[in-house]
Formats: sequence, structure tokens, C-alpha cells
Amino acid sequence: MSGPDSFLLYPNPQSSPAIDSQAYAQAYYAAIDPTNAKDTLVKWKAANGFGSGTGMEVQAVFGDVRDLGYGRYVTARKNTDGTIAFYVDNYLVWSAAGYGYSSLNLDAAVARDQRWYIGTNAIEFSPGPAGGAPFAKYFTFDPVTGARLLAANLDGRGNKAMPGICTGCHGGRGDPLTPPDAFGNQLFAVVGNPASGVRGDLKGKLHFFEPDTFSFSTLAGKTRPDQEAAIKTLNQWVLCTYPLPTSSVVPTGYAEDTCRNVATLDEWQGGAADIVKAAYGGNGLPNPAYADNYVPASWVAAGQTTLYQNVVQPACRMCHILRGIGQQSDADFSNFTAFQTSADRIMEHVIERGNMPLTKVLYGRYWSTPSMYNTMNTFLQNEGYTVLDAASAPLLPGRPIADAGLNRTVSTGATTLSAAGSMYADTFSWSIVSNPGSAATLSVATGVQTTFNATANGTYGVQLVASKGTVQSVPVVLTLVVNSALTPAPAAIRFSDIKAVLQAAGAGKCITCHTPAPAGNLPPSPIIYANVDRNGDGLVDATDDLWLYTEVRGRINFSDISGSPLLRKPSGHHHNGGVQSGFGDQVNKISADKLQPGDPLRANYDLFLNWISNGAPY
Repeated sequence: MSGPDSFLLYPNPQSSPAIDSQAYAQAYYAAIDPTNAKDTLVKWKAANGFGSGTGMEVQAVFGDVRDLGYGRYVTARKNTDGTIAFYVDNYLVWSAAGYGYSSLNLDAAVARDQRWYIGTNAIEFSPGPAGGAPFAKYFTFDPVTGARLLAANLDGRGNKAMPGICTGCHGGRGDPLTPPDAFGNQLFAVVGNPASGVRGDLKGKLHFFEPDTFSFSTLAGKTRPDQEAAIKTLNQWVLCTYPLPTSSVVPTGYAEDTCRNVATLDEWQGGAADIVKAAYGGNGLPNPAYADNYVPASWVAAGQTTLYQNVVQPACRMCHILRGIGQQSDADFSNFTAFQTSADRIMEHVIERGNMPLTKVLYGRYWSTPSMYNTMNTFLQNEGYTVLDAASAPLLPGRPIADAGLNRTVSTGATTLSAAGSMYADTFSWSIVSNPGSAATLSVATGVQTTFNATANGTYGVQLVASKGTVQSVPVVLTLVVNSALTPAPAAIRFSDIKAVLQAAGAGKCITCHTPAPAGNLPPSPIIYANVDRNGDGLVDATDDLWLYTEVRGRINFSDISGSPLLRKPSGHHHNGGVQSGFGDQVNKISADKLQPGDPLRANYDLFLNWISNGAPY
């Protein structure tokens, strides 16, 4: 079986321009390398000191069995100023079987066989163009010319744009770009890591090296024992890029921590360091060889060691451990509670959308390894999800899934309904299954869109069945509560209505934290809802308002509306502020999506949802 073409893509593709686009890649490189000082591999190496005779360089070669399937020849260096850079020459021997891991890939990397060299990926941890705190930057280079590329084909499924093919797994964000200025330039609407203050710092990180998941050559000098010391050095350098938690006592007293900064609350807390340290025997890194037997304490306490070892460690951990900030978990699966509260998204991405695990090789291994998917299915069943078909076989991605949108309140008159969020389907059938007094009609019974028209208030049910050939989805029923007195009418909602909610003052309101100087000495959140000078021209004007709109729109996932942070966060999902006013029951901590549409406790949620359903107009 094969997954969708969305492997390696950032899960929210909606930005204008799209994250997977040439324009986005151009804006990224313009932010991190405005003078094109690193637009070829030769120039990038020189800028990072390779071959300079200073600093320290280390090499390692191995087969990437788990993620991309390549034979990988790594060259890394740590400069005297503390900056770190890695470049990886990738080797892939194509065969009749197509893309996938083969020991031939490792052999090609060991031999540096240029027939199978497919390109170089590079990461550096260094200050931005104007100096300041270092951050991770991602590059990919053409195998023939050495020119920096805007896109790369990393899995045999076509080119995908930078930096999304990196940041999806490296913990980075997919921030939207500003509208073009008078010169046609676009900037990242959100200033990245607050420590660096650089637009284009997407808060990405470096992966540590896990030799337990690699294959190694049997040739002298290239075996795993021969390379353990080099790999340990690589991991020590990566560890230098991981911040110490905000709560840390500095100095820690351990040599490996002397190069690490302390994170602010709105930065990632460096939790991956716990895995690296444990793999080398704990603080001080006393063991020469890597051995990963680490299980976080919260998983042990919850009795979920098997789930962690069978599923999270091999299939989820590396990407998810690099996510989150001090103020919220944001699906950092080092904590079992974060994993458990993400069960709905796990069901969505793993079993329904089939776009996680995010790499094709790991995706194939997951669905061909019963101990993985059966352990995950047991967890999801215990959380109340249906993961087996009528014959008790595991549900697999690729079956048609109907999605008619989220239950909501609407006005009398015409409302456009869309099945565009449905998956693996090419035909759609609509019908009204609950019609009080026969007061509603549908414009068409088939097609991606239909128009629901109600002439009287009440609660209506509209059923959608999606089909792929002769295979039909499970029917879903969309609940629409019609209210002729709804104000503003859904079609009339504009960003000004949304901004009024975001900027409303008082306890339990968004602006309490999403402001440049939040109360309680908390750091500002990644997105600021207050009226501030966003483009740096010294004014707070209509342009800044448009930038705010762009930032807010970036929190909408139009391909998966239920997963939009703009809806989920204030409803209490992975949100340090909990349930916000109008987004659920604050007293009982019940999110809006668990309440019936029309409930006054979810009034703001319904407002936002109707705005999004109409395309989130400005």
C-alpha cells in the first residue's frame, strides 16, 4: 500500500503563497541569506569554515533505514565561535522495486559512488544575517551543479519546496508570508524565535543521531564500533543546540551543558537532551557507545511503556520531541498526557488522512509491522475511537472518508456546504435527514458543494456519503442550527469581527497573554493580537492590520478545519490559557467542539467557524 503525496509536507499548507511553493522558498532564503552568500554548496562550506584548518571536523557514514532510506555520508564541524554545521551527501540506488531503503544505498555512500549521489542537505546553527542568537537554518543543493535548490525530491514522489520538507520533521513552524510590498518582496509575518528576532527563524531544531536505527558497513573503519566515537561527538554538538529548560539551575555542573543556553518560556525547552544524555549513561555522558533504553517517567507512571517502545519511540518521537514551548505541550510526546490529549489528531492523521508517519519509508514500516499498528489501535480503542472494520481488521488509510464540515449555527437563507475536506473520494452524495417542518432544501444532491437553504429556525441534519469508485464512506451527519436572529450573519463576518474577540479585554480573554507585555511576567506569545507596529515603519496603521490578518489566517488549516489552531487553542486543546470565553465551558473545562452548536458558551467558536467556512475574508 502507499500513502498520499503529502509525505514531508507541512500539515497546514494554506499560506498565501502556499508553504510548498517557489515563492515561499525564495522568501525563506532571502530571510536567512539576503546576500546569497551561501547559494552554492561550495560557498556554504566556505562560509561555515569547512576545510579552513580551524575548529574541529568529524565524519560518519551509515544507512538511514528508518526515515529517508538513503545511504548518508555526514561531514560536520564545530567552529571556534561555537557555530555548528552539518552537510549530508545522500546516496540512493534506484531499482525495479522503486524508492526505499536498500543496503546498496549504504554501499554507495561508503564508496562515495557518484552514480548514485542524489544531492546534499545541510543544516547550520549560527546567528542570523545581522548577528544575534544562533538558530537552525536549512539548505539543499543540486548534485550536479552544487547550486542551492528551492525544492527537492527527497522520497521519489516529486519536488517539494524548502524549508517545509525539513521543518515538518525538525520542529519548525510554517508561518505565513506578508502580502507583497511595493517591490514585490514578501517577509515572514511572524518574527521567529524571540531570542534571535529574525523573520525566517522558524524555530526548527537539529535531530540527534540514533545509531540504534542505522545500518552500518562491515568494512574496516566504517563499522558501528569504528564510528561510535565520531557519532558521540556529533551528538554532543547537537546537544549544544538544545537549550536548557527555563527552570534550570545554571551552571548545571556537567561539561556537556556548558555550551547550552537557557530557554525562555516561549522557546522550546530542549527535552530531546534527556534522550541523548540517557543514551550515553546520563549526566556527564560516561558511556562511549549509544544505547537507547529511555522511557520518560510519565509513560512509566501511566503504565504505557509498551506503547512508548512499540510506537512512539520508533515512529513518532523524533519529530514530536522537537515541538512545544515552555507555556504549552503542543504535542511533545515526551509526556504521556500530551500524547493522550492528542488522540483525536492521531486518529485523524494516522488512520484517516494517512499522512503520518511523515516519511514514506517509516509510513510503510508502520503499516507492515503489526506490533506498531496493533499497539496504537489498542490505545485508540481505549480512547473511544473505532479502528477496526466489520471484519475486525485494522482500518487502513485510503478508504473514503466523508467530511461535511463542523457542526455550526447558520442564518436562514442560503449556506454553502462543502465536502472538500473529505479524503480519498471522488464522488459525493448529500441528503437532508432531519428537516423540521420540511423547511430546508439542497440545491444539488451530488457534487463537492451544495447549497443548504432553510426558511425556518430549527436544528437540521445533512448527511454526506463520500465514495471512491464503488466503495462508500461511513455516512456523516452535519448538524446545522438555523437562527434567523444570528448577528452578524455568517456571510457578513469579516476580520474586524474576529479581531474584536481577539482584542477584547478582561479575564479569560485572548489579549490577556497575546500582548507584548502579558501579566504575571509571562513572555509574549508567538502571535500578538494587540495593535502594534508589525512592519517596522514606525506607524500602527492599516498595513499592520493586514499583517495581523495574515498572521491570524496562518492559524487556519483550510484542508483540515477542525485542526486549525485558531479554533483548537482557545477551546483548550494544548493551550496554556485553557478554555477561553465563548470557546467552551470554562468552569467545567469542556471545549466548544464538545458542545452543541448554538450553545451560548461556544458563541465565539461559532463566529470564528462561520468566518473560516466562508473563506476567512478580510
